Amino acid sequence: MVQEELKKIIIICGPTAVGKTAVAIELAKHFTGEIVNADSGQVWSGLNVGTAKPSDAERAQVPHHLLDVASPDQQFDASKFVAMADEKISEIKGRGKNAFVVGGTGMYLRMLVNGLCDAPPRNAEMRARLAQEIEESGVESLHARLSLIDPYTAKIVHENDKTRIVRALEIYESTGVAASEFYRQHQFATLRYNALKIGLDMPRKELYARIDERVDKMLSQGWLDEVKGLLAKYGAGSQAFSAIGYRELAGYLSNEMPFEDAVDLIKRNSRRFAKRQLTWFRADGEIKWHTPLQISAIIDETSQFLGSN
Repeated sequence: MVQEELKKIIIICGPTAVGKTAVAIELAKHFTGEIVNADSGQVWSGLNVGTAKPSDAERAQVPHHLLDVASPDQQFDASKFVAMADEKISEIKGRGKNAFVVGGTGMYLRMLVNGLCDAPPRNAEMRARLAQEIEESGVESLHARLSLIDPYTAKIVHENDKTRIVRALEIYESTGVAASEFYRQHQFATLRYNALKIGLDMPRKELYARIDERVDKMLSQGWLDEVKGLLAKYGAGSQAFSAIGYRELAGYLSNEMPFEDAVDLIKRNSRRFAKRQLTWFRADGEIKWHTPLQISAIIDETSQFLGSN
């Protein structure tokens, strides 16, 4: 299949709190589009405040897809995202509209555009053993092991992200090859979409201030009560609780730390997460970078892309 035959999509990516939703809504309104979520936290139903899920008012401006598509007690991964995103993009295109794929989960976006990697299948026995190790020694010990065998993956995966740490160790133990090297060898060479990739960034000091302010705002909007309800219904062991902020507030609620310490930890982990996101996205030479305020330039670039053959 030649590139001219591929469906065109516009990707809006970048670090947490940079303002992707606002820019995406502006673009989708300008170009008669609909938004497909590519944020791994926003796929979970019930995780609303802490994932900065688009509000009802924002969703009323432009149709949004792939929000609330998984229960917190279910497993959700990149392959499920790609299958769902493919279906929604086809529907959007079938309505004669443009698809804007928006989010900060780099692996979702890479696999959507370049195809799923033929990584080894999940190994239930191995996963059970690693889960037992987490129970006995803590997830930090597995992250430390990952740092020794795969420093790159350890750098971009949070030390409390059990799902991705276990998967990376599973790939290494199954193949003898580090997950980062495995994916590099795959090279994601299968082009599935003709994608314009717009990256949003801003000076680091400004971004970090926005992150801190957003954490305070989410707490004022009832985030803690949201976490209490999710804990009562699903427990802290669900995959959804790997989302930053939820695990820290769960720690406070289980008396592991004072509230002020939990808030400080959320802010610190969110800043570190933004740094990891930027490390991931900066490695993609196809991304065209702008600040969120450069909307005119982004519109011009999008117009040229959509108008090209």
